[in-house]
Amino acid sequence: MKSFGITDRGKVRKDNQDSFIIKELDAKDCIIVALCDGMGGAKAGGLASNLSNKAFVAEVYAKLNSRRKKTPDYQAILKSACTEANNVAYEYSQFDEQFNGMGTTIVGGVIKTDGSGYIINVGDSRAYHISRRSNSIYQITRDHSLVEELLEYGAITREQAKVHPQRNVITRALGSEEKVEADYFEFNLQNGDILLLCSDGLSNIISDFEMLDYAKEYPEPELLCGALLSKALNRGARDNVTVVAVMK
Repeated sequence: MKSFGITDRGKVRKDNQDSFIIKELDAKDCIIVALCDGMGGAKAGGLASNLSNKAFVAEVYAKLNSRRKKTPDYQAILKSACTEANNVAYEYSQFDEQFNGMGTTIVGGVIKTDGSGYIINVGDSRAYHISRRSNSIYQITRDHSLVEELLEYGAITREQAKVHPQRNVITRALGSEEKVEADYFEFNLQNGDILLLCSDGLSNIISDFEMLDYAKEYPEPELLCGALLSKALNRGARDNVTVVAVMK
């Protein structure tokens, strides 16, 4: 498998509160990936993002290395890692008043060399499955956001959601509450398929179909990530932008 990630503060923000980690685990024939988008002020949001990201990946890495069973319980491992990441951020927010209210999204999981993948998410950072062979893209994760709830209730259309004044309001985040519930998904990559993780700094400015077009034009993860970031920056990138690509 090939993988690459890139992050940028964008054209407006002074600080970058996004973070990502790509960790290869050769002994288990897999890659651990995670992407976080912090909130709660420049210092607090960046801290929540980095703390949660490292705690999540470290927990997944430790559990996979300690497991002797041939088939790990990925759902249990990822949800446990998410709980650990939430605990770290939440406890830190209680320690110092300047960090009160800090939090972060997370999307992350494990992709095995045979293409099987396992992902959790909290918030509105996304995971996409892109297939160049079938010319398709679908969003694996579901946003935990106000506009997503309005969409489900039929109160707004997908087009209205893109410009809704509260489109950046999320309904779940790591670190903002003592406990948090993560959603879990499984998928399978065929040869040439791409798992794309991104913060809303990318998905708010580049459409799903544009992501698919870029994946067809730029076949390598590094080229794809660079092209998507450049496009977001050219469009003004009012938020931090992070994108990670894993290709089977």
